[in-house]
Amino acid sequence: MKRYLYFIVTLGFLMLWSSCRKDFEFSPSKGGLQFSKDTVYLDTVFTNIGSSTYNLKVYNRSDDDISIPSIKLGLGETSNYRLNVDGIPGKVFENVEILAKDSLFIFVESTIDINNFPNPNGNYLYTDQIEFDSGSNQQKVELVTLVQDAVFIYPNRDNTTKVIETLTLNIDDQIIETELQGRELLPTELTFTNEKPYVIYGFATVPSGERLTIEAGARIHFHNDSGLIISNNASLNVNGAFSTDQELLENEVIFEGDRLESAFANVPGQWGTIWFLDGSNNNTINYATIKNATAGILCDGNPNGIRNKLTITNSQIYNSSAFGILGRNTSIVGRNVVINNAGQSSFAGTIGGRYNFTHSTITNYWRNSSRQLPAVFLNNFLLDEENNATLASLTQANFNNCIIYGNDNPEIGFDEIEDNAVSFNFKFTNCLIRFEDRNNTLTEAYYDLNDINHYEGNIYNEDPNFKDTELNKLMIGNESAAINKGNSTFATQVPIDILNVNRTTTPDLGAYQHITFPKEE
Repeated sequence: MKRYLYFIVTLGFLMLWSSCRKDFEFSPSKGGLQFSKDTVYLDTVFTNIGSSTYNLKVYNRSDDDISIPSIKLGLGETSNYRLNVDGIPGKVFENVEILAKDSLFIFVESTIDINNFPNPNGNYLYTDQIEFDSGSNQQKVELVTLVQDAVFIYPNRDNTTKVIETLTLNIDDQIIETELQGRELLPTELTFTNEKPYVIYGFATVPSGERLTIEAGARIHFHNDSGLIISNNASLNVNGAFSTDQELLENEVIFEGDRLESAFANVPGQWGTIWFLDGSNNNTINYATIKNATAGILCDGNPNGIRNKLTITNSQIYNSSAFGILGRNTSIVGRNVVINNAGQSSFAGTIGGRYNFTHSTITNYWRNSSRQLPAVFLNNFLLDEENNATLASLTQANFNNCIIYGNDNPEIGFDEIEDNAVSFNFKFTNCLIRFEDRNNTLTEAYYDLNDINHYEGNIYNEDPNFKDTELNKLMIGNESAAINKGNSTFATQVPIDILNVNRTTTPDLGAYQHITFPKEE
């Protein structure tokens, strides 16, 4: 009985409250809206590539519920902007209601074809307005987008079947049909200049017997799941040059994703890799920045050729979701190389090979997730799906006058299958290394730091005094333990540091001679 009485009382209260409630009455807006910004800048986008979504918040600060008679783009239905007002897409909206002391969100996107405008000269500033109401009550918010022209390289598509072209690759002299979308570069595409940026969809492949030359100052952008493949008997020559402006890097060749918005500036894994197939040869990279890839460089095969398969100098590789450089039974020479922030290893020399790095800074301060591998990792085998091992000799892995550091410990690691048929040779000489076996768990012979066959003249666990590891600024300061600790013999092999400073008199370790950091304000 009590429960029944309680139900009746509650129901009566709700009916009484409902009968007293007045319907919302919306009065027309009188132009007193406020906005989270007076101009929405949609950053820079490539022609015909959709922008990110940006938001604008509209406030009704008054005590009245209001209705905005119209919200529309100034160019109406012809505008290249798209709006979404409180979940409804369109370009023109009528009688948009906002409660007193409340707000609404407007989301803005754009896709713009630069070729629709006269004389764009490579860039075009596209503008429009969001107009609220009309006449004397009208208020406006400006929309601004810089549209950049580019050379687009993308796979062919059959307009009938909608099938996109996939690659056929020569790997280890075997012709393999892949599911990788992409195509071979045409003869007219084998020189990338700095006149316009390049945007690559899928994997662009350098054909067998050809060479891709990339000139100083070129900008190469990759769409998601895209990359560059240097095929059998082909080569890549990246001919960047020193830049006087270390922010603009005007003469460096830059490889990165195709999202130009600032929010994507340091996001790992936006594109695939630069992949040197087994039969490619005589590859050189000088003054390049490779960032935000899955693996900055993937280099396969040719460990014992007359020439090194890849020579990389004065170059930086950052923000790789897996590896900065992944070598697989190959040969790589690196001088003045800087690698940082990789989801696994910054440098991994796997399945043996031949590697020589001098005056390089190889660090890993990855913070996006936990990682299982150190900054530098070496092994001599590959396991198949049934755990059968393919062995190969680690002929050389020399690191001279380098800094090898990071936010894990230790930052060097090895994984060897011992077999008399293969060798496992490596040596760290005059390097600053983060290595501390606090729990005495690293009992393998190759972790014996007193073995001069593997370790000589090194410094362990002292502060390199980097400028800013999170922003990939690996210059060393006045308090660095690396100052004047370089072997002069190695310094004469790389007499100029990555910033064009002579190091032969008092060489520091790593890719940089030390500098004085400006005092923080």
